[in-house]
Amino acid sequence: MPDAAASDPRALEILRVWAAGGKQHVSIATDLWRDPANWGIMLVDLARHIANAYEQAGTMGRDEALSKIKAGLQAEWSSPTDLPTGRIKK
Repeated sequence: MPDAAASDPRALEILRVWAAGGKQHVSIATDLWRDPANWGIMLVDLARHIANAYEQAGTMGRDEALSKIKAGLQAEWSSPTDLPTGRIKK
């Protein structure tokens, strides 16, 4: 857990993703935002964090990582390799 989240009594976990059985399984705070556009903002922020992690690890530059993330998003958006199933548990 990030230090800022651990030290903030009002911190909320908004998303968890697991890989299990060859599929993704998620826990989502679906009642966090009324406007789904806020999830888009969060996903872009998350992509930037991921790109920063690649750069910090010395794997590739931030811009290259972001470009690859965007390409992966576009490819999956255009031609899904999988579709969500199941239900969100509260």
